Amino acid sequence: MTRTVLVTGAAGFIGAALSQRLLAHGDRVVGLDNLNSYYDPALKQARLRQIEAIAPAGAWRFEPMALEDGEALMALFAAERPQVVVNLAAQAGVRYSLENPAAYIQSNLVGFGHILEGCRHHAVENLVYASSSSVYGGNRNLPFHERQPVNHPVSLYAASKKANELMAHTYSHLYGLPATGLRFFTVYGPWGRPDMAPMLFARAILAGEPIKVFNHGKMQRDFTYIDDIVEGVLRCCDKPATANPEFDPLQPDPATAAAPHRVFNIGNSQPTELLRFIEVMEQALGRKAIKDFQPMQPGDVVATVADTQALDEWVGFKPSTPIEVGVKRFAGWYQDFYKKTNNIGTILFEMPIKNFVINGNSAPALIN
Repeated sequence: MTRTVLVTGAAGFIGAALSQRLLAHGDRVVGLDNLNSYYDPALKQARLRQIEAIAPAGAWRFEPMALEDGEALMALFAAERPQVVVNLAAQAGVRYSLENPAAYIQSNLVGFGHILEGCRHHAVENLVYASSSSVYGGNRNLPFHERQPVNHPVSLYAASKKANELMAHTYSHLYGLPATGLRFFTVYGPWGRPDMAPMLFARAILAGEPIKVFNHGKMQRDFTYIDDIVEGVLRCCDKPATANPEFDPLQPDPATAAAPHRVFNIGNSQPTELLRFIEVMEQALGRKAIKDFQPMQPGDVVATVADTQALDEWVGFKPSTPIEVGVKRFAGWYQDFYKKTNNIGTILFEMPIKNFVINGNSAPALIN
């Protein structure tokens, strides 16, 4: 029997890629996205057209909707009765959370609460939701692993993702909802977000404009290719969280629980110096970057590295795409896409290069 999967944030970077994989997997997909203007909605519409182009008849439905609209969301749950929910919708961006905290409270907290209520009242069998490597915050104990405490966020975005993990665990404990939180590490690749470092760097390099390099380039990120992220999410869709039978309340494991809730890192486990990433981008584009070295920015972190042993043990997969391979694919897509789509390309090429912070699922957004 074909299952129905509700994907929120379906017009986003990860959501669109996942929706295509789910359709290829034989699932029926209901996509939801509010198509907001945090970045150019034309790119989101282009992603949706990619999904529509490969979707079998009757296998894809898209609803423009915000998670904050609880009444509309409950009606969608009642109409579609999804067996699996993947929550990728959120207000993204670390720097933006410093400037507009209310957006994060509404989308990432109120909106996620509505998702949990929809799952609770409509017999959802498996919830998979996006957390972020940014939850590790001020932690400097590398590599990050799920058993480490995450009590020192350095941005409201990070705090909202930590709150999501707590909220999901509570619903697992109270209502038996199987829920898996995935801490994404610096996702990049074709169809990425324009506010993230790869897109900003590519645009600037090709335009002959300087790129802002924060902390004078002395930063490391665990760049993770989009296909690896989607593979990990898909496998968690196929394997709902279960309670840990060895959970010890006297020595509680933060990554598991006596309830059906688990948290996993999903990263490449290959920390890359920011200057090395720029070098690989230069090679892929065939041009040199003009570097504008800047000090550390508020809400930023120096390094992120994922320990993915737990994910590998749970679903038999860990990301492994080298940046040399992933950046080459991204650069090829970027140049080809903007040659073919003059309207979208013009809009994005004319976007100013903002002082996005390099950091965590963001600025140039590096973590997010």
